[in-house]
Amino acid sequence: MEKMKVGVIGCGNISRAYFNAGKNFKFMEYACCADLNMEAAKTLAEEYDSKAVTVDELLSDKSIDAVLNLTNPQAHVEVNLAALNAGKHVYCEKPFGLSMESARPVIELAKQRGLRVGCAPDTFLGGSHQTCRKLIDDGWIGKPLSGVAFMVCPGHESWHPNPGFYYLNGGGPLFDMGPYYITALINMLGPVKKVAAMGMKGFDKRVCTSEARFGDILPIEVNTHIAGTLEFHCGAIITMIMSFDVAKSTLPWIELHGTAGSLFVPDPNGFGSEVKFARAREDFQTIAVPYGYTDNMRSIGLADMLDGIMNSRDHRASGERAFHALEVMCALEQSATEEQFVTLETSCERPAALPLGLLHGSLA
Repeated sequence: MEKMKVGVIGCGNISRAYFNAGKNFKFMEYACCADLNMEAAKTLAEEYDSKAVTVDELLSDKSIDAVLNLTNPQAHVEVNLAALNAGKHVYCEKPFGLSMESARPVIELAKQRGLRVGCAPDTFLGGSHQTCRKLIDDGWIGKPLSGVAFMVCPGHESWHPNPGFYYLNGGGPLFDMGPYYITALINMLGPVKKVAAMGMKGFDKRVCTSEARFGDILPIEVNTHIAGTLEFHCGAIITMIMSFDVAKSTLPWIELHGTAGSLFVPDPNGFGSEVKFARAREDFQTIAVPYGYTDNMRSIGLADMLDGIMNSRDHRASGERAFHALEVMCALEQSATEEQFVTLETSCERPAALPLGLLHGSLA
């Protein structure tokens, strides 16, 4: 079988999830990996029978078809542009960038060079989220009218070994976790039309209680609580809260409500969990998940992009979708600052749904 070769830039913890899930797709191969910390690249290469190289060596290697960009958010745009300039397709971790101005050249350069750009999250391709998509497409909830999306927690300083970046520019609950929720909503409802939001910093400073950084004081640069309203082009209005300022909660991840029923959508940071549906004045019932890919499949978006290249079809976790999700986040921040509605300039197509009955390891 013909294989497309992928070079990985960024060898942190998330890279192992990609390497593990990548084994499910026989048409792709993680051929090499690079990191500014060469020891990290060597360790990863030894674990997964890959090859450790420098970033320059990876980009100049003509056998590498695509780059998987797993660097920190501040470097996403820089590495994406370097990969495209080297003539390689690129797929990056979320977010697509930290601003529209910085990320726009990635979309433009890819079009100029005739190359593909993809971006996480790809959890919307998981079996549970594809089930929710099919229920909506098949009319179970009728016309979508409203919904809620909640990601609330007390922050990461009690457990994360290096939590400081979560409170700096490019972090916060919105840019850290917002891409999962916004992408899941785009998959189910389509693009966003306009937003309104309010934001705040719940604490002036954060004190680490995790073992590695115990007692360290973390500066706060970003809003740690964002309450927003999103109006979609389909007419649905979604209430969203992203917060690192909530001690404990029983709020749902996502619920959607339509003219014919309501849908409980599982955690968009995962691929497979319980889906529930209810009609008016009835209790929620668990719905069977008929799709595969319910395990941790953090490679499926990249695999889908490569399969799209090989078979001349659009890929689902596209740069255009990620660019639109980035504008949603930037618009929420802008609205919270300026205290006014913000109408979005970008749009995107809903990604194609996965067909039922796929063999494991196939995508179309």
